[in-house]
Amino acid sequence: MLLAKKIKLCPTPEQEDLFRRSAGTARWAYNYYLSENDRLWKEYLNNGKTGKRGISEGEVRKYINNVLKKTTHTWLKDVGSNVMKQGVKDAADAMKRFLKGQAGRPDYKSKKRSKPSFYVNYESLSRREGGFHGEKMGFVRTSEPLPVLPEGTKYSNPRISFDGKYWYLAVAYEEPCIPALLTGESIGIDLGVKKLAVCSDGSVYENINRSRTVRRLEKTLKREQRKLSRMREKKITGYEKKNGKEVPVFDRPLDEYKNYQKQKEKIKHLYRRLVNIRNNHLHQATAKIVKTKPSRIVMEDLNVKGMMKNRHLSKAIQSQKFYEFKRQMIYKCRKYGIAFVEVPRFYPSSKTCSCCGHIKEDLKLSDRIYRCDKCGLVIDRDLNASLNLANYQSV
Repeated sequence: MLLAKKIKLCPTPEQEDLFRRSAGTARWAYNYYLSENDRLWKEYLNNGKTGKRGISEGEVRKYINNVLKKTTHTWLKDVGSNVMKQGVKDAADAMKRFLKGQAGRPDYKSKKRSKPSFYVNYESLSRREGGFHGEKMGFVRTSEPLPVLPEGTKYSNPRISFDGKYWYLAVAYEEPCIPALLTGESIGIDLGVKKLAVCSDGSVYENINRSRTVRRLEKTLKREQRKLSRMREKKITGYEKKNGKEVPVFDRPLDEYKNYQKQKEKIKHLYRRLVNIRNNHLHQATAKIVKTKPSRIVMEDLNVKGMMKNRHLSKAIQSQKFYEFKRQMIYKCRKYGIAFVEVPRFYPSSKTCSCCGHIKEDLKLSDRIYRCDKCGLVIDRDLNASLNLANYQSV
């Protein structure tokens, strides 16, 4: 199976400068393709729907390499040759998905809002002791070694990205699936807001968002966001001549603007820490479940989009990251040879008695204890649902 690994980098100041320029080049190439595509589409409409409706990826790359790179955009030579190429390809792929109805229309990438990232030439990327060697960047130190590959194979789709604090290298590589010795047990997992997951074997995984650490960080984030809202971004009010050159005049001293940028960085780091805490909790929970090595894991297909319409629960549902939990569970099951079963969303797992099979139609969301009217079973609602999922048999 194809696995991916993300490794923290320890670049020198010169390498970090190259990374930033490479990320800017990738962003420019992505936006350039979209702008050319939009220009031709407008011309097509203005000419009575005659002529070209779009442009191919190859035409854009050819024009950039043969015209722009040799004249006005000579800075493209400072970064790896595949950075621009992959930026154009990513934009073309995004546009193809939009035209097929598989995704929304791709937006232009912003320097302020977009995550800096760029492609590394997989042919020139080689594993070295303590790091790796890449095109234009030379030897780059890493916090941990890259995965060892069989001789003659290469890493797939290597990319370097920046999360606001550290640079990371993400690589994909093939790893053989070695089925583990399974127990023959079937485990049902009921996801929820109060608890992250309740399993049919009795194990319960808590909601990390109710922990003291996350609550303290959310409180700090709220305070820092309020502080940012009181600040104002720099605005140009005019121009004046200094040493024969026109320089902009701002509405306030630049020191105040620097404080605004520092505050934005502080908020970005708080978001980063919250995301890392939540993702780490999901990885620990899914790994612990999979390492019990059951033969089958059963989960319900939740209508998360519909659940998000409840304004009282939408924030709690979003922070639980149900989709990410399911994604991790699927690939970890595949790694160990465990069967993953997804139950249809209308299956009455919560309303059905796990003992006699009676369906309680009047069960409310506020009823946290399930009481069966037929056999008298009294059981926790989430545990009852997980037992029903574990016993589910597909038709």
